[in-house]
Amino acid sequence: MTIASAVLAAMSIAVPARAATFLDGAYGSKEGCTYAKTGESSGVDDFLLLNDEGVTTSVSACEFKGAPKKTANGFTIKAQCDAEGEVGPEDTVTITKSAKGYTVSFTDGTKLGPMPKCR
Repeated sequence: MTIASAVLAAMSIAVPARAATFLDGAYGSKEGCTYAKTGESSGVDDFLLLNDEGVTTSVSACEFKGAPKKTANGFTIKAQCDAEGEVGPEDTVTITKSAKGYTVSFTDGTKLGPMPKCR
């Protein structure tokens, strides 16, 4: 095998695609930000975390699906939520940025946030 064919073979190996980054980091409550940094949670009820993968509270987790669409002050994106063991229907959520951070709004009127940027 020549060096050129070895390089071409290596380039043809499939590499898993990484989800596109659209937020500039993690956002959330103090507990959510601690979890984002350490992977550890104390289990308190005041848990709120928003990142490129989804939004999580102490009782629910919503995984983002597909690519976000840019809006004037944030994004819209499809989300699949699991609340207390029950999987809900796919929904489009709106992620809006303000001076206080991001707020996630669901079509049923539920709002999470604003969530400041984790430090």
